[in-house]
Amino acid sequence: MRKGRMRIAILAPVGTDKYNQRLFEAVKPVIPPDVDVEVRNLPDGHDCIEYRVDWLQNGYPVVLLAKKLEQEGFDGIWLSDFDMCGVEAAREVIDIPIIGGFSSSAFTALALSSRLSIVTILQSTLAMQRNHMQEYGLEDSFASIRAIDCPVDQLDNLDTVIVKAFQAAMLAVKEDGAQSILLGCTGFVGVAERVSALLEDALQMYVPVIDPNQAGFSMLVSLVRMRLSQSRACYSKDRSA
Repeated sequence: MRKGRMRIAILAPVGTDKYNQRLFEAVKPVIPPDVDVEVRNLPDGHDCIEYRVDWLQNGYPVVLLAKKLEQEGFDGIWLSDFDMCGVEAAREVIDIPIIGGFSSSAFTALALSSRLSIVTILQSTLAMQRNHMQEYGLEDSFASIRAIDCPVDQLDNLDTVIVKAFQAAMLAVKEDGAQSILLGCTGFVGVAERVSALLEDALQMYVPVIDPNQAGFSMLVSLVRMRLSQSRACYSKDRSA
């Protein structure tokens, strides 16, 4: 990081700018005063990530845009996708840190509890997100995953989404033994705090609900401040890219 202000890019891994302002509003409460933020989206690709084929289609454009953002002088990239579309591959191409939603959310939850559940959007994301727990060796900490059956383009219907997310979170805590809740889509904007309040009122105890945008963005800022980035012992640098 150069002296002075930090530059962070929020990369929306979709071929539309219709979510850009919502993503900025999601992280606005946790943007430090010395950090400048810009939101970018892919020039093309699918307009949401709800299936593995969307994730695959948009992955390489993420790599290309991440490389461009590094060249523009950004200090780090928050990839606003719970399923981390293109993150692993981009780490082989760029030297600035890039992180996505699952790992930052999961390890935030595990700093506050020992068992977590995911509240996700659709049945199509269930298996994909279960696999994240296996890939990161977190099976023993995994209580459950529940879908609210709401596509990405309907997540701005907050009243309905909050009711569904609260109902799923209640079942995760009472029936599955969850001690914290991850919102399994970065489209859950303005949901975490309200669901957490509803849970506390209903259960008479506090259960953290993790907003993936705020958790990921905050972790990225910390990594940049500590001058940390992806390990080359894990992500070999692709010199041809």
